[in-house]
Amino acid sequence: MADILLAEDDDNLRFYLCRALERAGHHVISAANGLEAEETLSFHRFDLVLTDVVMPEKGGLELAKIARFHQPDIKVMFITGFSGILMEEKDPSFKSEKVLSKPFHLRDLIDEVNKVIL
Repeated sequence: MADILLAEDDDNLRFYLCRALERAGHHVISAANGLEAEETLSFHRFDLVLTDVVMPEKGGLELAKIARFHQPDIKVMFITGFSGILMEEKDPSFKSEKVLSKPFHLRDLIDEVNKVIL
């Protein structure tokens, strides 16, 4: 079981992702944008930040940098509606992070999350 911070601006998708991750045995705290997610980093320790790349207020890449500042060993995984996005083009320090392109199957998400947190 992992403690996961989920940042996703689509309300319906955030709801379904939370349910799927919780059914898989993880504890999830969700946020509607990067700014909201950043606030939770101050008082919770997480194993994984699962974040959309493009969100209002603060995007996923900026959130990932802030998460790593607070907790250098935290794992990061990105989800995006932009297929073929390469994180190394946005920031070389995130080139090895997993990126899932929307749409994806919930089973694929769970499998990838479990790989990342091991």
